[in-house]
Amino acid sequence: MITLDRLSLAIHGEAILRDVSFSMVPGKTFGLVGESGSGKSMTALALMQLLPEGAETSGAVTLDDGNLLDRPEAEMCALRGNELGMIFQEPMTALNPVQTIGDQVAETLRIHGVAARAEAREVARARLDRVGLDHVPLDRFPHELSGGQRQRVCIATAIALRPRLLIADEPTTALDVTTQAQILDLLRGLVEEEGMALLLITHDLAVVADLADHIAVMQDGEIVEQGPTRQVLSEQRHPYTRALLEASDHRPARTPRPLGAPLLTASDVERHYPGPRVGLLRRGAPLKAVDGVSLMLQTGESLGLVGESGCGKSTLTRALLGLDGVQGGSIAALGNPVSPAMPNTLRAGIQVVFQDPYGSFNPRWPVEHLIAEPFHLLDAKPARDARRTRVGEALQAVGLQPSDMDKYPHEFSGGQRQRIAIARALITHPKILVLDEAVSALDVRVRARILDLLADLQDRMGLSYLFISHDLTVVRAITDRVMVMQAGRIVEEGPTEQVFAAPQHDYTQALLAAAPRLPDYARKE
Repeated sequence: MITLDRLSLAIHGEAILRDVSFSMVPGKTFGLVGESGSGKSMTALALMQLLPEGAETSGAVTLDDGNLLDRPEAEMCALRGNELGMIFQEPMTALNPVQTIGDQVAETLRIHGVAARAEAREVARARLDRVGLDHVPLDRFPHELSGGQRQRVCIATAIALRPRLLIADEPTTALDVTTQAQILDLLRGLVEEEGMALLLITHDLAVVADLADHIAVMQDGEIVEQGPTRQVLSEQRHPYTRALLEASDHRPARTPRPLGAPLLTASDVERHYPGPRVGLLRRGAPLKAVDGVSLMLQTGESLGLVGESGCGKSTLTRALLGLDGVQGGSIAALGNPVSPAMPNTLRAGIQVVFQDPYGSFNPRWPVEHLIAEPFHLLDAKPARDARRTRVGEALQAVGLQPSDMDKYPHEFSGGQRQRIAIARALITHPKILVLDEAVSALDVRVRARILDLLADLQDRMGLSYLFISHDLTVVRAITDRVMVMQAGRIVEEGPTEQVFAAPQHDYTQALLAAAPRLPDYARKE
């Protein structure tokens, strides 16, 4: 048993964790849930003794009657990977991009001195086979794998020495629903077969409801409620637990309105990429990333586009935005053809909001500069005073203050940064907003507030949304129609509620079956 007893943490004097206590037992999964900034990841890092400089801890983390907080770094190095394994949220940053996956899994065994190079590679092969990568050679590099495959490599690395505790920190947040279901099934099987304890850190309550035996709810560095999963989710004794569950199923209030003329149309669009090399001078058949797709987005409509990673959503989106050309078919927006050569004034009418606002911001620019950046698309750029007025109006439209324009991105929370990204998209008064996984990385309560904001903006401004997401709950909450994409083709489309309630295509049925859902006992009327 691994026990946390009144664990407290302060960094440079600021309290981060306060009297955190819970236990994890072999063969069971313990879920730790809460919003971003609640202290979930810091709890895991304190347990692993991977804290930043200036950190001070008190209390105890007990393993085999010894307090891990008192162990010197040399002893912790021997425990990490051996007794304690950890899987991080973003596998591409956790893996070495210039080292093969076989060497990375084998490295754990070699560092701990339990196997020579040849034997370590044999064990690496066995571990990769165990996590479902038996078809992937050991000499592949991380960039040659999909997101789900990279996460499986991280799991193989973490379990190489069969640790007693496996910590999974948001292991499926960035994955599509079918890949997420496969990773969760893999983790469940490892717990059952290897007898290890699993600490699952997530903001997705539907995931812990399906996988965890016990759950703790964390708010502002404190455990506010814990117990068996069914008990916590059904009783919801703490107001914060109830708020999280309500936000998980939140649907924004949307005003029904008659739809207007088509704003964006695509007809039999095809987008191909060169095929793989065959020999020195020849290439194989081209890859059809988008294969005969047609769509129509009307004024005031929200259209959802869903599908697994690699199905062609991003390629189609780039074509609709005029960033890439197409090999067949045609695209028109606001009455004009769309292509890489389209005029800037047309681009001003179609704006995009990305998944990671921090990654799309220049951290050295103040918010005013960030939001005003799209003004370069206009023929007549506003003067400084008019620009500040427009930026202030855009900030107010998304629920922020005009005074925020003088701050920098790092001074805002994740939800606030996404509001700034939406303000930047609105600054040119577009008719169409393309939302590319715009709420996928947000925790449930922030996501609910952003969805409310998007519904309000649509009602006030008559915007049309193309909502691209792998989160089926979000698509159902915010869209009027939905299109399901598989292998470059649209396999099903129709009114959102109709498609979700009675899916006709096998692929749509598989997507919906894979999506995690809160059990009925967790839903309060």
